Order: sequence, then structure tokens, then C-alpha cells
Amino acid sequence: MVETLAQSPAPICWVVSDGRRGIENQALGLAEAVQAQLAARGSKLRIGRVVAHKDSSVALPDCGPPDLWIGCGRAAIPLAARHRRTFANGFFAYVQDPRGHYRNFDLILAPAHDRLVRPNAVAMIGSPNRISQTLLDEGRASFAAQIDALPGPRAAVLIGGDSKRFRLTPRIADYLIARLNDLLAENLSLMITVSRRTPKALCERLAETFGSHDRVWLFDGEGENPYFAFLAAADWIFVTEESTNMLVEASATGTPVYALPMDGSAGKFTRLHAALEGRGAMRPWLGKLATWTYTPLAETQRAASVLIDRWQAETASPALNDGEAA
Repeated sequence: MVETLAQSPAPICWVVSDGRRGIENQALGLAEAVQAQLAARGSKLRIGRVVAHKDSSVALPDCGPPDLWIGCGRAAIPLAARHRRTFANGFFAYVQDPRGHYRNFDLILAPAHDRLVRPNAVAMIGSPNRISQTLLDEGRASFAAQIDALPGPRAAVLIGGDSKRFRLTPRIADYLIARLNDLLAENLSLMITVSRRTPKALCERLAETFGSHDRVWLFDGEGENPYFAFLAAADWIFVTEESTNMLVEASATGTPVYALPMDGSAGKFTRLHAALEGRGAMRPWLGKLATWTYTPLAETQRAASVLIDRWQAETASPALNDGEAA
């Protein structure tokens, strides 16, 4: 039986990662942007989550085989080779540089600062993310009472930690504590969040110094994560400079972004910082608040458009054409 457009099933997208939030959100953000753009065309996309665990086990979704496969992180690379053999009709995309495994993918969305040049690679500023106006509005609504309890203006402070190129040393910890006190002295309210990479000693100092302050909301990882609410409610966003994901996510909001220094050298990430500064999104923190506007970074949406075009060119699926799929 030949299916009509209304009868044909919605295509399925597998989001493949090791389950770490920072890795998974890149692939998930791209999948959600594809989903939104297909929805605008009257089509649907179902998203399933695939997690490659450290013990080599793999958790697969129950939504059926993938028409679209989007992976991110090292754990996704060997799975792509296996899944291509099993799901030969799928379209395989990868976020970041797969480090030599280029033939496993139909499309690679690589950060421009990696300078990857391949026929199947498209460069973008930073990496895909989940930031959208809908997600920001939902985040703010979920924490409306807590946000309203903080008098404005407000600053979100996103603190990372050690990376390959940077260290959050005791000297930097002292610097961050001092700068946060400076912002409080400017009558700002602070919404502070730490990451898994933030040193325990700094987390303890933040709790001791600001945990009971009536103009500070310190999220320490316990309970529901207000990250998107922080981004939505902020008049300024401060981000430690090593966190490329958080810098790009902050730059997707349209809110002024300040980079906080760390010990180390940016290396190739200097190119990312320059790109964000060139777009008017980010400035180095020099101790004086300013207000400015810029066009929110929309690289995820651009990458999704490229992916849909490439996918559509290689498939005859009616669900990718204009019209509604059930």
C-alpha cells in the first residue's frame, strides 16, 4: 500500500552521546532546531535519546530506527560506524570534529575555530545549543517566584572549571569572589551556577560567602536546574572564558555577555572569542558595566537549515516536504 502524505509516519531522529549534559545538549539542540523548522513546514520529527555508557553498553530508544542520526562526543563515533551498517538508509550527522572518521558521516557541523576543511563539513561559530525563545520563556516561567524575589537589575554568573587549556586556580577563585562582591556593591542581584568542573573548594567558598545573601541565588546542582531561567532573567551574563558552550549559549540570548578570565591560554579558542566579540555579543570584563544590544547568535538554526537541505537532497521521504506527517 502506498502511503499518502498524511499517513506516512514522522521521521525519527536519534540523538547519540555519552549522556553528559554538555555533550548531549549539542546534538539535542541541533535536533530540536531541525524539529522546529520541520514543524514550520507542517512536518513532524520524533526524537529519541541514545546513550553510550562507560561500560560499553548502549541504551537505545523505543521509537524505532533512525531516519536521522545526530551524534556528539567521542562515544558516538564508533556507534556511527556500527549504526551505518544497520541503518543504511539513515542520514548521519556529527557535531564537532570526528578526528579522522569523516567517512562515517553525511554531514559534519564543526566549530569554525577547528578549521576543519572537508567536503562534508560545514563550519559554524561554536557548537549547536538548545537556546530558543520558547525554552527561555518556559525556564523563566518555571522559576518565576524565585526570580521575582530577586530585585533587578540581575546578572547571571556561569562558572566552569578546569579544562585542557585553563585552570580555575586559587588565584582565580579569589578574583571571582572579589568580582562578585563588586557586582553586589553595584546593587545587582546575582544568579550564580557552577558546573561539574568547578573545584569543590570554590563551591564551598561561594556557599559560605553568598549562600545566605538576600540578593544572591546560588545553584549548587541540587534540585531542578534553573540554568535557562538564569539566562532568561539576566540583564547581563558573566561566563568564565574556558566554557565555550556557555559562552555560545549566552550569546544566543541577545543579552550582553562578559567573559571572566581564567589562568591559561585560549589557543585556538581565541578565534571563537574573537568571533563572539566581532558579532557584538561578548566583551572582556574590565570592571565597568555597560549596556548594549546585538543580534542573538543563531548558528544552531543555520546549521539545522543546512542539515535539512542536505538530508532532503539525499532522501525521498515525503515527511521532509511541505505538508503534515502524522
